[in-house]
Amino acid sequence: MKGMKAWVLRKPGPLEGTPLKLERLKLPVPLPGEVLIEVAACGVCHTDLHTVEGEIATPVLPIVPGHQVVGRVVETGTATKSFKVGDRVGVAWLFGTCGECAYCRRGNENLCSEARFTGLDRNGGYAEYMVARIEFVFKIPKSFDDIHAAPLLCAGIIGYRALKASGVKAGQRLGLFGFGASAHITLQIAAHQGVEVYAFSRSDEHRRHAVALGARWAGMLDETAPAPLDGAISFAPSGAVIPAAMEKLDKGGTLALAGIYVDTIPAMNYQKHLFNEKKLRSVTAFTREDAAGLLRAASRAPVKTDIEVFSFKDAPLALKKLKESVVKGAAVLSMA
Repeated sequence: MKGMKAWVLRKPGPLEGTPLKLERLKLPVPLPGEVLIEVAACGVCHTDLHTVEGEIATPVLPIVPGHQVVGRVVETGTATKSFKVGDRVGVAWLFGTCGECAYCRRGNENLCSEARFTGLDRNGGYAEYMVARIEFVFKIPKSFDDIHAAPLLCAGIIGYRALKASGVKAGQRLGLFGFGASAHITLQIAAHQGVEVYAFSRSDEHRRHAVALGARWAGMLDETAPAPLDGAISFAPSGAVIPAAMEKLDKGGTLALAGIYVDTIPAMNYQKHLFNEKKLRSVTAFTREDAAGLLRAASRAPVKTDIEVFSFKDAPLALKKLKESVVKGAAVLSMA
């Protein structure tokens, strides 16, 4: 193993300008407390798209995107005992934290100011190999094969954290705004918990998909759901969705924003959108507890990840289809 192929971002820009380039890089060497992973599959996320196109600041360039990685350990750094060669593992967005700050100590490691992220601060899974810190590597349930497990590691985890943030319980009504990779996993977990799910999407195909997965109702953003929502999650990068979603909440309801990027939010009317103790909150990354909880919940439901598989060489095409909202479920790069 003298080198590896990887999709490298050297200068962010519109996809049409082909900012991602397939290059040959040196094989990374795992440091103490790290493992070298041979990538089998990597999910394609909207965060990757925002990174490549420059909507998210890139602290490190060049960088290899990708943070929904499933693969096998092929080498361990010194003092690494948690995993052995051959173990099947997953790597997600959170590459590592300081473990010492007030946020980390109180269980909010997702807010750590020293947090580093896979595919943003450290090279990610759009490559044949990558390294990861053992504390932030997860064993994958046997019930999921590589390509179906990959979307769980961001789309699944973020949706799971957002579902908790919405505060919705069994017997209550949850609205999902935007229906893609994350929403289709979240819907299945919520339905398994006894929650009634109402999906909002501009895509006919996505609305049909939501109903097929168990949504009680699916409609357009300007339509009125059959009943007020006890809580909601917006996966959409459009700020215009937020006032419309807030208006559909029942008294005391919470709208959780699951995206890492949202464009300008229009002005809101206090009486219509926020009064009666409605709450608007963001969801920032995740904790390792969230990741473990999601993997347990996905196994119990059980979640079926609907995927569209792309070969590794077609990473730019996968991002293009994601940008055009024509991927059903989750896009996944396969190294097979």
